[in-house]
Amino acid sequence: MKTFCLATCLAIATLTLLACGAPEPEKKAAVTPPPPPVVKDHSAIMPPAGLRSAEVVPNHLLGKSDMPGGTLASYESKGKKYQMFVIDVEDNQKAAFLLVDMKKTLQEPDYIDYMGGYFGRDQTQPIYVFAKLHYLAGVVGLSKADADPLARVLASRLH
Repeated sequence: MKTFCLATCLAIATLTLLACGAPEPEKKAAVTPPPPPVVKDHSAIMPPAGLRSAEVVPNHLLGKSDMPGGTLASYESKGKKYQMFVIDVEDNQKAAFLLVDMKKTLQEPDYIDYMGGYFGRDQTQPIYVFAKLHYLAGVVGLSKADADPLARVLASRLH
């Protein structure tokens, strides 16, 4: 009889627990990633001579995973095609860090002391890149001698 009572009590307790149900796991609020930063359109900063087109690239400028978005302009002058870019970031320090990140992608980067930048090649093309104020900017697709005067013009337009 005691065994029957014990078994009955256990069965009733089990049924009671099952009827009440297990406590629902806490519902976690869906974590939504922050929206990507708004990329400013700096088409107006781009030098007008030889300009063919300009576009805002939302992220990974020049196809580089470490780079944020920016403005990329295409040029053609004297039979040469090249691009200029401007990335606008929060502050000078962020621009300096982006310059270091860009340097890491260049083969045999040559430091350009008067511009505070580098010239080198990535896997496909030559790149002249520099930081000024809260901008990272540069010229893509030209030799250092051809890119230097264009980079100076672009730098003079960054305020």
